[in-house]
Amino acid sequence: MGTYAIGIDIGGTRMKCGAVSPSGKILAQHVVPSNASRGTRGLLKGIAETVNEFERRLGKPAGIGLGLSGVVDPEFGVRYLPGKFKGLEGFDIVPRLRKRLGVPVWADNDGLLAMLAEHRFGQAKQVKWAATLTIGTGVGSGVILDGRILREPSFLFGTQIGHCVLQNYGGKYCLTTARGTAETLCSCTALALSVRDGLQRGIPSILTDLYWKDAHAIDFKKVIEGVRKKDKLCLDEFDRWVHNLGCLLVTVTHAYTPQMIILSGGGANAADLYLTRLKKHIHHNTFRYPPDRRIRLVTSRLADMAGVLGGAAHVWSRLS
Repeated sequence: MGTYAIGIDIGGTRMKCGAVSPSGKILAQHVVPSNASRGTRGLLKGIAETVNEFERRLGKPAGIGLGLSGVVDPEFGVRYLPGKFKGLEGFDIVPRLRKRLGVPVWADNDGLLAMLAEHRFGQAKQVKWAATLTIGTGVGSGVILDGRILREPSFLFGTQIGHCVLQNYGGKYCLTTARGTAETLCSCTALALSVRDGLQRGIPSILTDLYWKDAHAIDFKKVIEGVRKKDKLCLDEFDRWVHNLGCLLVTVTHAYTPQMIILSGGGANAADLYLTRLKKHIHHNTFRYPPDRRIRLVTSRLADMAGVLGGAAHVWSRLS
């Protein structure tokens, strides 16, 4: 068996790859385009080239763990993912890679793998009940219950926090066909779009000139810059966003009773602005026993490599 595993975190624009030791040390890494617009052929080619490069440097890997969005069958690939990645839904990427590369390959939902990474290498090492939220383009999730990631026939358990409904009346339309889900209210995309809406309606802001030059330049990072500069529009939309995120974390607490909730993804980069507020919100709005028990709310220390580490951890778990 190889002395390292390869974790591959496949997003719509980027594919993050890492060679990882059993202790979680990243021995080598690459970030390359995922070629989502070119479909599965370009994706397979990119994965094979990266794996071959690692092999040249480090020898044969013990296995490969893929992090994918949507409903993921570990022995097959994505079973259900409408409109997110051209051709990936229903594509048997796992057996194809096994045959092409000659090593064990497994896949799983990227949110679950982020939780597995935290449990094996990160904040939740000594924790048996935990949940993680990856806040980015959407809201991904994973849970550990009694020290295990639970499985069920539809491959969905623990991954659906982003689809919890928070605002049914008047909320934005979601991929699930529901309105007002966490993805439409608590993602980085949600905050950026709400500020763009205000700018479109002519509300004064330090971001106005940039918006009229290029509306897409108003992303989460720019909004947070506005918040730090006390821009009124950014502050107002940010306050609503934090409130919505707090409501979601209360739902997570009631659903899974975690000892710890871990925030990761791009949204966690602004945690210094809202973490204390979220802790108070959870404490004052959850029903729990004992009533004074605190839920630990922390940010990930794995930066943007949680998916890679989770993919590798998935390999080590399967092999053991």
